[in-house]
Amino acid sequence: MLDFFKYLTAAVMTIIAVWRFPAVRYADSHRRALWGGYAGFAVALWLYTPVVMQAVERIPVIDLSALLRHFASTAAILAALTYVATSYGKSSETVVPRHVAVSRWIARASYRTGAIGVILLTILFFTVVDRAKPSQSFLIDHAGQWGAAVYMTVFYFFPLVTTAVCGYQWTRAARQAESTSMRVGLRLMGFSMWMGLAHTMARVAILWVAVAFPLSASTVKFLVDATAVWMNVLFLIVAAGASIPTTQTATARWKTWRTLYRIYPLWFSLVEAFPGTSLYPPGSRLAELVHMRVPGDVRLDRWTQDIADACEKLRYYAPEELLFAAEDKTVSHADPEPAAEAYWIKAALQVAATGKSHRFATSPFNPKPFVDTDSEAAWLTRVGVAYSQISTAQARTLLEHSTQAESGFNSVTDLERGAVSDIRH
Repeated sequence: MLDFFKYLTAAVMTIIAVWRFPAVRYADSHRRALWGGYAGFAVALWLYTPVVMQAVERIPVIDLSALLRHFASTAAILAALTYVATSYGKSSETVVPRHVAVSRWIARASYRTGAIGVILLTILFFTVVDRAKPSQSFLIDHAGQWGAAVYMTVFYFFPLVTTAVCGYQWTRAARQAESTSMRVGLRLMGFSMWMGLAHTMARVAILWVAVAFPLSASTVKFLVDATAVWMNVLFLIVAAGASIPTTQTATARWKTWRTLYRIYPLWFSLVEAFPGTSLYPPGSRLAELVHMRVPGDVRLDRWTQDIADACEKLRYYAPEELLFAAEDKTVSHADPEPAAEAYWIKAALQVAATGKSHRFATSPFNPKPFVDTDSEAAWLTRVGVAYSQISTAQARTLLEHSTQAESGFNSVTDLERGAVSDIRH
């Protein structure tokens, strides 16, 4: 059961780190620090799993996995501490509150202290820790050894400070949060930090009690396993607390991604027909949807502008009667107006491929009251769905009908002009 929790928490923390990876490129410095905390804890948690520990044991340094996970944990703790201190330690007041001043001081001192701590951990690991034989569980196998107790006390100094600061700041911020999701998320994260503080104090107490009053192996194992389960539960609470406030953001990203997926065929056809419309050459649907050159909402805004610009150029190739023919074609369609535009674009692109343009542009589409990019993207989604369902043969047939109608209209016009001329004479 304990191994199951180890794999579960490591997987959950990895998913969150991957989910928040865009913060590395697009977010500000304190959100990058938050991502660094998630990534560091993910690495540390994987180093606790049996499979990874066995893999690291192949390196000829006894108990190296313990040192590596303590390094990763320390880096993650410092990143989380920096995030909390810089995010919740801001104030524009003339008199800076004490907790803000303390947070700022901790943020300035954290990395210097962390560097000293890592060096000290390394020295203690290779000098005072008894590593005569590999250990299955570092704490259990080294229980009662003063060297291991000193080493772990130095390591636990960082989570002790971090959980106290984070617990206070997140609990305080939860009372001032405006949205319910943010309030619930901060309360969960604050609660998890108080759990972390209790876990750290319990671990330190176990280590030194075992040195002062030798405990049986079964007792040590029970206490260490109990605190390990406690730690894994608190990480799951951290994951839940960090995820709840971002559900709205995740929903918005999914909606944007789905919109891009649906309008891709329309966008691709137009920007391919008119090179230079897009800022960069179009790629395959998979490549366009997975790349991270720009955020999704910015890319969606660009695509809507690309489509509008390309349609403006396309008006010089479309026959004058094409839009009327498309509207007649889609009278019985489930969504007639977007389908008419889709037919017009599909057919006009065939004319554009021949290079035969008109001197004057044809009539534009009916004006639409778009108020923002989202409303325009919603409309283009409907057009894109219809566009994907239109075959090349259907567009060619519509183009032929519109051309015949235009020829007939021109013939009638010529007859009318001739009749007027006869009357005059």
